[in-house]
Amino acid sequence: MLHPHSLRAAPHRLVSAAQSRSAQHSFGAFYATVRGMRHRPEPDDVEPPDNDFILSLLRANPSARDARSYLASFGIRPQSRPAPQPVPIDIALPSHAQTQVPQTSAAPVQEVKPSPLISSILDPIHRRTALVKVQGPFTDRQLESIARGMVYLEKLGLVSVIIVEHDDCPKGDEHEREAVLEETTRVVQALEKQGAKARPVLGAVVRLGPKPGDEASSSYNPEAHTYPSDLIPIRSALRAGEIPVLSPMALDSFCRSVRVDANDVIAALARGMVEASSTSAGVSGPSDEVDLIPLRLMIINREGGVPSYARSGLPHLLVNLESEHDFIHNTFQRSWESTHPSALSNLSLARTCLSYMPPTSSAIMVNHRAPSSLIANLVTNKPAASSSLPHALLHGNRLTPNTPTLMRRGLGVEVIRDLANIDRSKMTALLEQSFGRTLDQEAFYARLEKDLDFVIVAGEYAGAAIVTKERGANSSSFSPVVYLDKFAVLPSHQGDGTVDFLWVALHDETYGLGLPFSVNPNGGKEGRGDGKDLVWRSRANNPINKWYFERSSGHVRMGDWVLFWCDAEMRLKVEEGRRGSAGLSYIEDWEQGRLVSWADIVPKIPSSWKK
Repeated sequence: MLHPHSLRAAPHRLVSAAQSRSAQHSFGAFYATVRGMRHRPEPDDVEPPDNDFILSLLRANPSARDARSYLASFGIRPQSRPAPQPVPIDIALPSHAQTQVPQTSAAPVQEVKPSPLISSILDPIHRRTALVKVQGPFTDRQLESIARGMVYLEKLGLVSVIIVEHDDCPKGDEHEREAVLEETTRVVQALEKQGAKARPVLGAVVRLGPKPGDEASSSYNPEAHTYPSDLIPIRSALRAGEIPVLSPMALDSFCRSVRVDANDVIAALARGMVEASSTSAGVSGPSDEVDLIPLRLMIINREGGVPSYARSGLPHLLVNLESEHDFIHNTFQRSWESTHPSALSNLSLARTCLSYMPPTSSAIMVNHRAPSSLIANLVTNKPAASSSLPHALLHGNRLTPNTPTLMRRGLGVEVIRDLANIDRSKMTALLEQSFGRTLDQEAFYARLEKDLDFVIVAGEYAGAAIVTKERGANSSSFSPVVYLDKFAVLPSHQGDGTVDFLWVALHDETYGLGLPFSVNPNGGKEGRGDGKDLVWRSRANNPINKWYFERSSGHVRMGDWVLFWCDAEMRLKVEEGRRGSAGLSYIEDWEQGRLVSWADIVPKIPSSWKK
């Protein structure tokens, strides 16, 4: 099966000079492909009514792959009626959660019928847990909105274990205990008003200090710990169908219950709940036992996601904690310390928790104005919009201060420029599994010996982008074409953010080079140098072309192929600044003949596969 994230390679047809001239003349018609996408922002402190649950799912816009991933975690109850016809497998690149709502003005909301895809996720059989930090204080209306989101998640099989924080009550205040307990009670009451059963857990369930055996210093070790017996109140509440709501309390060395930072409690629970599940593995329990291993970490606050230097302070969409955590700390601007005072501590909390949680888990940081984003995250496990989309397409309605930040454990990203440093056996396995074809290794690596520019590798060859420099006999007036030869991700890493991690790194090393927000820690040029146009091709009937259209500057059709390109962004900015208010012309002088040269070179690149 062809990997949906991979560029196809096949024998090429030569483009005649006449075709090339025609392609150049049609250049303008195909140049601009970045289009605006409608987005309906969340109104402040307003959530849909209870009868709008299905529309909340529709806003998540799950693909068939998303539904399969969800069902793998939650399953479905047997249906007495005939099962709906199976949905064809969607082999497109991940379609990210959007907030487009079907037009239903002609009928009341409650008459909206879910599609078979939505119906398949409405009746979970397995219940999973999420660790939720409610970082208040919040008004009654805000708590009502948050509680409704928790109830919606419970309907989908995700039961929240809530830890309440009170940011406005300083540590050491003489009334801090009363204030924290009161805030915990308010959360319980808000949940009950939404029809949920909730249980306040006011006593300490974690213990201060490192866990015995954790003497070796590690940035991942929580400042508190717990034992399986400490989790009895949480287990009891979950078995009774209740949402446990905890105060941030811990037992000190004198067995006194003291207030601590909620992050310490959450990190200890993330580790403790995973360890408790592993020690009880194989032990039969009640049929309604909730899986104690946290599937999600959700941080609901008043400040929103983590601000990004690359997006003028708007939130990060997706964070690869393995490779970006330290860099985000180092680039955090001083002005954000007042507007987002807990962003970095929550980022570190996510890294600690996800180090214990399953690889498929994720963490989301969202403000109280957009709790419906939690539903989209649960069903799709994706950010609100793809982080690899062009900045021009993201800014505006698709990226606002209320957009949540999704965090994944992620993978290391490395840029390799010497073919000798590539593990050929792993690279070959990656390409063959991704494309479902047999690589002509001798010819392929011989060509890379001559033409390789660089390779971006994610993790242990979970994904890779191979870029070459292609030259043509009649293109002496142009620099070598920077060509995306292969873009591949293992099937096991589809939908886990690897595609976006790779494309962002590809942007930073090619057409985004030279811009301040391309200074990323991927082992490459770290923003230094001149950007280069990036060119690639795809079969005209390739189902992932829509994904390419959204990320390219332009495209042109050439018979059975579509030629895509991304313009060097810094060059466009410099030229636009030089011209001032006059703006860019439709085709700049340096673009003349460029497409003809590409159309002459790219189709002649040989196939990488054995026939």
